Amino acid sequence: MAERGRNTLKVFSGNAHPTLAKEICKHLGVPLGKAQIGRFPDGEVRLQILENVRGTDCFLIQPTCRPVNENLVELLIMLDAFRRASADRITAVIPFYGYARQDRKDRPRVPISSKLVADLLTSAGANRVLALDLHAGQIQGYFNIPVDHLYATPVTVEYFRKLKLKDMVVVSPDPGGVERARAFAKRLDAPLAIIDKRREDAQTVEVMNVIGRVEGKICLIIDDIIDTGGTLAHSAQALLDNGAKEVQACCTHGVFAGNAVEKICTSRLTQVVITNSIPPMPENANCNKIKVLSVAKLLANAIQSIHEETSVSKLFI
Repeated sequence: MAERGRNTLKVFSGNAHPTLAKEICKHLGVPLGKAQIGRFPDGEVRLQILENVRGTDCFLIQPTCRPVNENLVELLIMLDAFRRASADRITAVIPFYGYARQDRKDRPRVPISSKLVADLLTSAGANRVLALDLHAGQIQGYFNIPVDHLYATPVTVEYFRKLKLKDMVVVSPDPGGVERARAFAKRLDAPLAIIDKRREDAQTVEVMNVIGRVEGKICLIIDDIIDTGGTLAHSAQALLDNGAKEVQACCTHGVFAGNAVEKICTSRLTQVVITNSIPPMPENANCNKIKVLSVAKLLANAIQSIHEETSVSKLFI
């Protein structure tokens, strides 16, 4: 009997982050799949898969980062194309899940956009999703298909272990991020502190209190996203005002909207560590405080495990 087509692993990339896709393929030892993804004159996505994918196990790598709507629609059209080309299984690999911050109705008459995106991905043809550091863990429940939710912790923790920082305390920038920061602190055998803040609106944050001992310590702020950099700058200043010796930060997704990079460069932060879940902004190169770590091997290992139907839990530490 001939082998089933799913024994063939194929990886494809959209236009959002082809560099990451190529790095993942290098770790997997497979070539990047051939597809032509462009635009019609009016801006509509134009796509053609340039190789046979019938009966194969396909992984489509596409973070839905800036431009979010462009990259999201491109992913949806990719999913539809692979479904119609009779791929046996299609996994959407989404290193950064756009619209994740609108995960609940926290005020009257607002959408739950992350649920809408989950429905769109499923309807378009995704059989499963591989995501990295979702802003809210409950987003996994918005899907009616399997979701493998990875964390960048193995990559970032290893980096800080090698630094061997003394008198370090891990800091959550808000009460909502305590679980994430606590897990990080446990792996580094470091104490935990929390910043109690009040958000006046979507762009303005007023820092209130620092809970925990930070005086004379090297503070490491742990978060999942750095967007405008406002929260980070306020948090760093609050820690320094409370006697911190030094402040560093670590996050998975460096969105860096607006003048976020400038805020980081001119802040009193010593270092900001991010991953390449999102393509680095060109202005990052002008800021020597920003360190980028690769999650390509982590994602490649997850893809291999999913393809071979083995446990992904070995990737958690």
